[in-house]
Amino acid sequence: MAKTAKAASQTLKPSKVVVVKAPPPGPTRPGAKLAIAGGTPVSATPVPFRSTALSQADIDAAVAVLKSGMLRAAKKCEELEARFGEASGARHAMTCANGTVALQLAYEPLLKPGDDVLVPAWSFIATVSMVVARGCRPIFVDALPGTYQMDMADAARKLTRSTTTIAATHLYGCPVDINAAQKLAAKHGLKVIYDAAQAHLATYRGKGLGAFGDAVTYSFYATKNLATGEGGLISCNDDALARKIKLLRSHGETDKYLHESVGYNYRMNDITGAIGCSRLARLAEQTRQRQKNAARYDAILRAIDGLTPPATTDGAEAVYHLYVAQMDPRRFTCTRDEFVNALKAEGVPTAVHYPRPLTRQPAFASFADAKVQKSVPVAESLCQRVFALPMHHDLTDDHLRLIGEALTKVAAAYRA
Repeated sequence: MAKTAKAASQTLKPSKVVVVKAPPPGPTRPGAKLAIAGGTPVSATPVPFRSTALSQADIDAAVAVLKSGMLRAAKKCEELEARFGEASGARHAMTCANGTVALQLAYEPLLKPGDDVLVPAWSFIATVSMVVARGCRPIFVDALPGTYQMDMADAARKLTRSTTTIAATHLYGCPVDINAAQKLAAKHGLKVIYDAAQAHLATYRGKGLGAFGDAVTYSFYATKNLATGEGGLISCNDDALARKIKLLRSHGETDKYLHESVGYNYRMNDITGAIGCSRLARLAEQTRQRQKNAARYDAILRAIDGLTPPATTDGAEAVYHLYVAQMDPRRFTCTRDEFVNALKAEGVPTAVHYPRPLTRQPAFASFADAKVQKSVPVAESLCQRVFALPMHHDLTDDHLRLIGEALTKVAAAYRA
């Protein structure tokens, strides 16, 4: 673990979420003509889907590094490691080039070619593609219908004699059922690697995610809650594993031009590290705002028949990298895609995360035949039901009111 002065290390925790009753969306004229059909949109100006702009403090931090001439991984990367490690409850934290590299650096010392690895069928591809890149076989596990997280009961059913590891994603910023994952791992002697690319500062039973599992990986991609453009981090609590990851990250080098093992150049640079440090100072407050926005969304969606807010894992505190709702196609005369296209015309952009489960990605065709695809029915269903609403710390009460009006209007127009 990189060590810096204690002054540089600061514990950042979002405050406990208090679920409040949000006011209902504003009135929508019964039978109002949808904007997609030529009617007047709820909002003439689209609600911003995300907020990624750098603050002046972020720019100043980057410029200071540029002026210093020390652009490689140095003090700012070390500071980010120390502060993020403490904030997430991990003993060791190691920055790297991006979130996919973070997965590769975690998988390489913990997995062996030929291992079977339990992986989510519902996630971004990197969680699984790096398992395959390591020469392992992914065993696809279904999702839970409410939280979208990896179903650990299904994981238990799919254990094989060659299974060595669980690779689970804390999807959309909501922690997976860590207790169930760790119990399954302890019972069968498995390792656990958590992909927390979307879950900065999320907690489980009052602890940061870095306190759990053999390793945890993060992404600092441009749209993440903590965004540096590109960038990533691996955390763990084992000294020997941390040493292996550090060697892999930088050519296996133990001294200048002395290489103990074969490795890569997967280092972060100090410009990225400086931006990360600057933005980390605001992350706890921005996370609290995301949680407040989520509580407002929950109330809006519960008032609309056929729309469902995301559930949260028991004991977890989600940080809402994405706010992913579901529509019940039986309650409407339209498809999910038609529904979100109508929302877009009303001034509410959305996104679909994800349009297909990983079992239907061509890259995994050799691991997911028709039988495997049928074994993940929830993931198969979610790709037709889910949609992400705007979620970020700069959403205003007026934005949320407009989104509520648009949801109510579109739902009424397509009511079955």
